[in-house]
Amino acid sequence: MLFTVPPLAGHVNPTVAVGCELAARGHEVAWTGPAGALSGLLPGHARILPAGEEESGDGYAALHARWRDLRGVGALRFLWEEALVPLARAMVPGVTRAVHAFEPDVLVADQQALAGPVVARRLGVPWATSASTSAELTRPFTDFPKVGEWVAAQIGGLLAECGAGPDGAGPDGVGPDGVGPDGVGAWDPLFSDRLVLVFSSRELVGANEEFPPHYAFVGPAFGSRPPAPPFPWGRLDPERRRVLVSLGTLNQEAGGRFFDAVLGAAERLACDVQLVLVAPGGLVGAVPPNVLLRERVPQLELLPHLDAVVCHGGHNTVCEALAHGLPLVVAPIRDDQPIVARQVALAGAGVRVRFGRPRAEELRDALTAVLDDPGPRRGARRIQASFAAAGGAAAAADRLEKLI
Repeated sequence: MLFTVPPLAGHVNPTVAVGCELAARGHEVAWTGPAGALSGLLPGHARILPAGEEESGDGYAALHARWRDLRGVGALRFLWEEALVPLARAMVPGVTRAVHAFEPDVLVADQQALAGPVVARRLGVPWATSASTSAELTRPFTDFPKVGEWVAAQIGGLLAECGAGPDGAGPDGVGPDGVGPDGVGAWDPLFSDRLVLVFSSRELVGANEEFPPHYAFVGPAFGSRPPAPPFPWGRLDPERRRVLVSLGTLNQEAGGRFFDAVLGAAERLACDVQLVLVAPGGLVGAVPPNVLLRERVPQLELLPHLDAVVCHGGHNTVCEALAHGLPLVVAPIRDDQPIVARQVALAGAGVRVRFGRPRAEELRDALTAVLDDPGPRRGARRIQASFAAAGGAAAAADRLEKLI
């Protein structure tokens, strides 16, 4: 099994759990992508086959610096024009070498690592999609057809450039709308026609949505993470309800105003609430007594000790919180985050608030709602049960084994 991934933690993490499950069953597993970045995201024993390495290092840091303040269509254009398409172009030669060297029976391609499907189609390797976020499954551009057409043109242009257009070798595939990126039934690198692993549940994505039988909703898959600095567990107050506030690893620098509102909300909250705020100390400054400020936390280990989570709507953080039955306050910033935030709200598992113009009173009211109103906790526990029933990494491995 060869996993093709971008150098992003939220996209790599589910594959770690699935890869470990497959290895425990006796399968050979490897990852391909920018090796320098992946080495910090994968376990030390993981086999990494370099692809797109020339785009890593300072190149990704520069991209992040330009991306972090973008919103809306501007962020979407940047994602495709400056990140996904160039990454795919850079990775194709390395992924090709990796396939020749590793000879996988199945290639598992993250939706943001388009080089994987391109190479698999060229070389006739069966491939599956790793949908590390459910946003693409929900027809995100239905209300914005021009935006959808533009995204389709970016994908179509990449396929044509790589010689993997609709007339290329391999079986035709279609996305959930029944058409490919050029709108005429061409194959779609975002969706395998054999297996799409969705690391969520139907109950969260939308119980009324219809999906083909090869869409496997396996729920979150949790694997090992790079070690975090020591956490002061003794500073968690057992007499208070505890809330994690995190914008993820990529959004902290853009969170200055939001963090200010969080601190204002902390001063207005009931005295029995403690916030664990994940943010750079230089960006936040002094904090009130009921706030524990840390630059990094062992999130999976911390979640069982919490009562709620405030986050940006990143798919990993949302699913990790809901897997522990924790209600959410979600402040989406860009990309798939508004879609994930809407899923949380429609599932009754949390409250959505503004990121761009946050107010301390709004955050206080949202936190009070998820902590005091039993409804969001019931919604979160319902999603928690759906995740447990979905099977996680073991269910994903079961489905992948059927492709061999």
